[in-house]
Amino acid sequence: MTIRLVIIAILGASAALAAPGIADLIANPVIGRGYRQMYNLDFNEAHNTFAQWERDHPGDPIGPASNAAAYLFAEFDRLNILHSEFFVDSSMFHRRPKVTPDAAVRQAFDQELDKAAKLSDKILLQMPDDPDALFAKILTLGLRADYEALIERRDFDALKVIKSSRATAEKLLMIQPNYYDAYLAIGVENYLFSLKPAPMRWILQAGGAQTDHNRGVEDLRLTAEKGVYLNPYARLLLAVAALRDKDIPKARDLLSALAREFPHNRLYAQELAQLR
Repeated sequence: MTIRLVIIAILGASAALAAPGIADLIANPVIGRGYRQMYNLDFNEAHNTFAQWERDHPGDPIGPASNAAAYLFAEFDRLNILHSEFFVDSSMFHRRPKVTPDAAVRQAFDQELDKAAKLSDKILLQMPDDPDALFAKILTLGLRADYEALIERRDFDALKVIKSSRATAEKLLMIQPNYYDAYLAIGVENYLFSLKPAPMRWILQAGGAQTDHNRGVEDLRLTAEKGVYLNPYARLLLAVAALRDKDIPKARDLLSALAREFPHNRLYAQELAQLR
C-alpha cells in the first residue's frame, strides 16, 4: 500500500443523516445537498450549491472547502483515479500511468482552498476551539494532501499535510468527542500506514506518523457508523479494507449500499460488478 492512498477528506452527503446512531451534530442541509450532488457526479450542480452558500455566508470556511472538494473529485473522475484495483493491488498503483491535471481546475481548486484556510484561521484566531472551523481546516488539509499525493505524486509533501490534518482532528476531538467525521483523518493515517513494510513503518513513526492498524479500522468504523458529512467515504474506505482482507461479502454489502444511495455514480456500480 502506498501513501498515495491518503485521506480523500472531502466527502459526505445528506444521505448520511439517515444513518443509524448518527451524531448529535446536524449536517447543514445545503452543504449536504452539494455533497450528494458531488457523490452523484453532478459536479456543476455541486459547484452551484456550494457557491451559493459562499455568497450567502461569506465568513463560513465550509463553503469554499466543499467547493474545492467538488473540483478535486471532478478531476479524480476525469482522470479515472479512484478505482479500487489501484488501492487493493499496490503493484498496480505503482505502475499506473501518470496523469495530466487541468491547469484551470488546479487554479480554481487552489483559490478555494486558500479562501477556506484564511477564513478558518481567522475564526480560530479569535476562537481557537471553534469545532466547525477546526473541521473546515481538517478538510482543507486533506484536500491538499489528496491533490499532492494522488495527482502530483508528491508523497512526502503529502505526508506532512496528513500529519497536520490528523493533529487538528485530535484537537477537535478533545474538544468535542462526538464530532465523528474527524475520526476519519486519524483512522486513515493509522490504517494506511500500518500496511507499509516494517522498516517503512519505523521511519514513519520516527517522523511522527501513526501506524496503529486496529485503531485505524476502529476510527474508520466510527465515522462510517456515526459520521455526518464523511460517513459515505468512511464506508468506501472500509470496503477497500475488506477487499484487501479478501472479505468479499462485506465489500459487496458496503458497495451495494453506496450504489443505492448514489445511483448516478458509475464508480460504485463498476466496483460492485467486479465482485459478482
